[in-house]
Amino acid sequence: MKILVAEDDIETGNYIRKGLSAEGHTVDLVGDGREALTQASLQEYDLFIIDRMMPGLDGLSLLRAIRAARIGAPAIFLTALGGVNDKVEGLGAGADDYLVKPFAMAELSARIAAISRRPNLKAEVTELIVGPVKLDLLTRTALREGQAIDLQPREFLLLKHFMERPGRVQTRTMLLEAVWSLHFEPKTSVVETHISRLRAKIDKPFVVACLKTLHGVGYVFQP
Repeated sequence: MKILVAEDDIETGNYIRKGLSAEGHTVDLVGDGREALTQASLQEYDLFIIDRMMPGLDGLSLLRAIRAARIGAPAIFLTALGGVNDKVEGLGAGADDYLVKPFAMAELSARIAAISRRPNLKAEVTELIVGPVKLDLLTRTALREGQAIDLQPREFLLLKHFMERPGRVQTRTMLLEAVWSLHFEPKTSVVETHISRLRAKIDKPFVVACLKTLHGVGYVFQP
């Protein structure tokens, strides 16, 4: 699993990273709530492990912001706040589990394993609707404001990728990996070319642009 750990105590954070890495997980460690929110927005994670008390943005506010951004990866609170009300508040903010410090790595690992075994209860998604754009995943057709949009296969995949992550910044590297399955930087403008073509079809004929460029950062689909 790819795990984001938000823990401001350096010793505890390194202990978690070392233990989970030894079990084969990929672990990113940040010590600030705002930095964690940025990471969660820029990358895709399978699990969040969050401390309640952090600088920049506390754990509750961080998880609420993550859920507000429609990022559904499970989350575990790992904190010294062990009262019943604390646990209820944490679970109410969108956490899937709550582990009180001090803790044993074996218990954290067991809880992660339990979460990973949970069945996916979501029904199969056959269409995506974000703002004025509708994407039919079965017929592979696209509509904006009821008007059909003729997309080439790669343009369809690119739009699908964006619509599955509305409001989340996608870097050039992320798009290369997700849409073109390239894990290196090609010496071409393939991403920029397809972004331009996609914009010409889904945005140019209409008043409001959905696909926006954040210069020096990446792209975001945000009607």
